Amino acid sequence: MKRYLKSALAVAATALVVVSCGGGKGSKKKEASAAPLEERVPTVTVQIAQKEEVLQSEMYSASVEAYAVNNIAPQSSGRIQRIYVDVGSFVGRGQVLAEMDRSQLEQSRLSLKNDSTELGRLRQLYSEGGVSKSELDAQELSYNVKKSTFDNLMENTVLRAPISGVISERNYDRGDMYTMGKAIFVLQQIAPVKIIIGVSESDYTKVKRGDVVTITVDALPDETFTGRVSKIYPTVDATTHTVDVEVQVPNTDAKLRPGMYARVQVNFGSNNSIVIPDAAVVKMQGSGQRSVYVVSADNVATDKVVTLGRHFDGKYEILSGLEEGDHVVIKGQNSLRSGTKVEVSQEQ
Repeated sequence: MKRYLKSALAVAATALVVVSCGGGKGSKKKEASAAPLEERVPTVTVQIAQKEEVLQSEMYSASVEAYAVNNIAPQSSGRIQRIYVDVGSFVGRGQVLAEMDRSQLEQSRLSLKNDSTELGRLRQLYSEGGVSKSELDAQELSYNVKKSTFDNLMENTVLRAPISGVISERNYDRGDMYTMGKAIFVLQQIAPVKIIIGVSESDYTKVKRGDVVTITVDALPDETFTGRVSKIYPTVDATTHTVDVEVQVPNTDAKLRPGMYARVQVNFGSNNSIVIPDAAVVKMQGSGQRSVYVVSADNVATDKVVTLGRHFDGKYEILSGLEEGDHVVIKGQNSLRSGTKVEVSQEQ
């Protein structure tokens, strides 16, 4: 029994020694982990902010429109006797497009001829003293009324093109009765054509009549057209806050057609502004503001709110917030906070 008790005490003493040793090692590990780590200084790349001439231009989307559209139809209903053109026909001003039934025109012509003969006879008699001035005046009035009626019938019987252009619609065939519904033809003038764009109220004062603009269309991707501002509308749209500006394009080769989707580039001159890479601009969390980081002489990065202008060729025009000569962070800014000490790896 005594021998068993001595063995148990020996085992307990050994276990106590092992526990004591293990506890010492754990304390050393905790002390080592609690030791402060050396703060890491972020490395950034900067570029010196410089000014350059920035072209102030804007791109507008719109549709090509005919310069003028005419609905060709007679003044009253009647039978269509002849049709000389079809959809797609290019016609010149004054060209005959169609003829209506001529029966009324012929009656009017005969009546006018009779009045013309009578007027000539009365003029001869008046010169000889055979009729009074009032009789001659009455005949002249009758002749003039019938001449006006004849001219009106002629205009509405022989239908001519009032402008040069292309026939875009033909709604009747030869022999049809025109019933004063749809026009017989729709004639569109496409040389020149026009494009109406909506210029913002902040920019419209920079647009002047005669300004040259550049036009591209999706249908002809490899071609560029030149137009001029021909009209600036006098009012601002209260909903869109834009002003309609009409651009006229010569279109002498008739390549532009009404309905084509077009892009119109308008130049407003140029500004001498600070320009930085677009990668330097950081969007501020929770707001629509943009900022950039600027490194001071003692290598401290500070964020500055900026106002952006034009975006072109991977760069932003800066309208406010930066000074020429500022060292702007262009790489490594995403992990920065204002007031962070940094290491500059390279200046450009």
